[in-house]
Amino acid sequence: MDWLTAYKLPIGAWANTIFLWMKVNLAWAFNALAKALEWLIEGFLWLLQTPNPLVIIAVFMAIAWAMQRNWKTVIGVGLGFLFIINQGYWKETTESLTLIVSACAVCMALGVPIGIACAHRPRLNEALAPVLDLMQTLPTMVYLIPAVVFFGLGMVPGLVATVIFVLPAPIRLTELGISSTPIALKEAATAFGATPSQKLWKVELPWALPQIMVGLNQTIMLSLSMVVIAAMVGANGVGIPVLRALQSMNIAKGFESGMVIVVIAITLRATFQRKG
Repeated sequence: MDWLTAYKLPIGAWANTIFLWMKVNLAWAFNALAKALEWLIEGFLWLLQTPNPLVIIAVFMAIAWAMQRNWKTVIGVGLGFLFIINQGYWKETTESLTLIVSACAVCMALGVPIGIACAHRPRLNEALAPVLDLMQTLPTMVYLIPAVVFFGLGMVPGLVATVIFVLPAPIRLTELGISSTPIALKEAATAFGATPSQKLWKVELPWALPQIMVGLNQTIMLSLSMVVIAAMVGANGVGIPVLRALQSMNIAKGFESGMVIVVIAITLRATFQRKG
């Protein structure tokens, strides 16, 4: 098989050439995007770190009540955040939550419209399918390389890598929800004189809401799974103590910070998981 490997396709060289060209010729676009993302991150960080931690906990408990209407869930959310404060990881938790909330804001803002477009245009859905597969199956650490090349170290490359990895979830679940709207329901809306815009807002989106909420939940969980990986490029949060524990082989610190990540995951899932 030497004859085959002798004519190896230069995939890596092509990618390197493309990225270097983009870095030189699209620097203005990446700088503008970095400024916008920094503003978004700083805004959410200010919202989470300025108030007293008990105020933030009360807000999450209120969201949990509004979403679940279950006092047990609300108490569980409160206890989860109190455990995090008890362990001394509140600052790191707010930084991780900033990354998660920012990723959710970007992914849902992009994913829902793209999912709607895919549901209404089958050819677009077919064209995007392999792209979305690539975004989800490519090892997440690979995204960190171009993210650092274009944006340097810090929260911004961590956010960019997270968005690329997470974005397919809201797109696919929104598309699934819109596409599953019963034909009879859409025909009834048309018979009553509804415009395409009215059908979207009053028929398709309400029907697809459970799937969209599942997409939001998946976005939160997948974003949380990127916390440690994003820490490798300087993104602050709970991933930093995990990496430090790994480097120093500190079992106590590693288990402690790992448990905090688990509690964050359980708390966020309990807060935003849609019932029924």
